[in-house]
Amino acid sequence: YLDFLVDTYNRYNCNRVIHIGDEADHHFSSFHETSADGMGGLDELNLAIVKIQKWYDAFPEADVLYGNHDLIIMRKAQTSNVPSAWLREYKEVLMTPNWNFTEELIVDDVMYIHGIGSKSHIRARKNFMSTVQGHHHTDCYTQWFVGKKEKFFGMQTGVGVDDNSYAMAYGKWFPKSAIGCGIVVGGHTAFNVMMDL
Repeated sequence: YLDFLVDTYNRYNCNRVIHIGDEADHHFSSFHETSADGMGGLDELNLAIVKIQKWYDAFPEADVLYGNHDLIIMRKAQTSNVPSAWLREYKEVLMTPNWNFTEELIVDDVMYIHGIGSKSHIRARKNFMSTVQGHHHTDCYTQWFVGKKEKFFGMQTGVGVDDNSYAMAYGKWFPKSAIGCGIVVGGHTAFNVMMDL
């Protein structure tokens, strides 16, 4: 998938990378039932750092949206009454100092979010604003809305997960994931690129 993204970035002459979220799974601390045979927290973190380093090498400058899996650690800290002053930034923990982690980003009047809850076309219509999001593993589309004075889109980017991986064990009964990404040009042109499998 990383090779596919690098090829897509180069093929379409992209100049900015926005990771849509869920950089790591955090299975060990999931709010769902975890595997008794699973890795511990430190093992998962160390593996995530090694894998994410390949992404950081390919895309050393990027905006990264917090996804629901990324936020598990923060939510667990809040549940345990750990003040946020005790927590380190994600870019420090994951050793990605040039990545900008954020919950929401607006570029060229397009909102980028991970998208917990409703899908992009619903959120775009609610806000009357073009919206790009991920989260929904089986969706990869761009839908346009055109009125008398406005036009905007909702884009689901698809995902880059391996449905058979350790991190996706919780979703073994899910439908097959839509493996792809999205391209946005100047806020006025948007389309999806699907990975050949």
